[in-house]
Amino acid sequence: MPIFALLTRARPALAVFAAMGILWGTFAADLPDIKTMLGVDESRLGLLMFLTPIAAVLSMLIAPAAGVAFGRVALPVASVLMCAGFVLPGQMTSVWLFPVAMLAAGAGTGLTDVLMNARVADLENRGPPMMNLCHAAYSFGYAGGAVCTGILRDNGYGPSVVFALMASVALVLALCSYESDGRIEGLSKPSGGGSGLGLVPLIGGGMVFIAFLTENAAENWSALHIEKTLGGSPAHGAMGPAIMAITMGISRLFGQGLALRASAERLLLGGAVISALGAMTAALAISPIMAYAGFVVMGIGSSVIAPTAFSLVGQRADPKARARAVARATLIGYFGYFFGPPMFGFIAGHAGLRFAFVLAALMLAFIPILSRVLRRNS
Repeated sequence: MPIFALLTRARPALAVFAAMGILWGTFAADLPDIKTMLGVDESRLGLLMFLTPIAAVLSMLIAPAAGVAFGRVALPVASVLMCAGFVLPGQMTSVWLFPVAMLAAGAGTGLTDVLMNARVADLENRGPPMMNLCHAAYSFGYAGGAVCTGILRDNGYGPSVVFALMASVALVLALCSYESDGRIEGLSKPSGGGSGLGLVPLIGGGMVFIAFLTENAAENWSALHIEKTLGGSPAHGAMGPAIMAITMGISRLFGQGLALRASAERLLLGGAVISALGAMTAALAISPIMAYAGFVVMGIGSSVIAPTAFSLVGQRADPKARARAVARATLIGYFGYFFGPPMFGFIAGHAGLRFAFVLAALMLAFIPILSRVLRRNS
């Protein structure tokens, strides 16, 4: 399929992936100012973010039912709610109200994430692969959000303005996700009862869990690592998540072609090894430049892990349950996405950010193991 036709077909999903990237890129790059606004240390900030994964998981559990209920407008509705939720964290200067704001952001993200990945799986079922392409849109959106936030911070704008402005940009993209026939097939449960999903989404979700835990934690805490551990400026700090996200976006575009030439197992093994090397480089960095190099290497390796795992789940699941299988893998994987940042914050508060990045490298060693288990159980 020509690239323009592919982009046109993937447009609704691409818009939502990019919108989510912008919102989380903004959050990551503005984290130092949020920490200052609330007057807390890394450990307490991590605890204040803990309602985010709880809300996300609960919304992910109801996402398939919501997708059926909202029909063809499910993805636009979910993404608009996500954008509305992300306005709040920048407005909450109270330590007691900030967790409520993060709850709203987490709930909107969880609902949207299940539906957008399920939509991509549905489109892949009827056309060419596009999972790497859509995840690249998230990475580019994340980088754009981080860079713009760094510019706004350098010009003296506080979290209230930054979050309101960037959420408005994401909202425009969310509205572009509307399509006349956006119904997601395969979200309904089988009439005979039971899930009918087997072990495929469980094992695949485990790989996504590790990938998203290490990836999102690194993106969210890289700015603070550069500014606090290495003495960089706010602009230097914002470049940490931006560089990693840009690298991942470009690498995912190449990953679309690599998936046609190499087996999924080799892609996952290579990605895990490269990403672990990058995490260790960031952990041992003695300057922002060395940390940037680590984030580049980490981004190259991490870029192929989650999309490849999602595609494997879509390929090896029962075709009648493909969307639900991807939704289940998303649910499992995003435990890592949301629990990663608060877990890293807790670890950083007690053992330092360097040790947190070493732990990320160690966790990536489980990716090739799970890949082999998935091959044997599908």
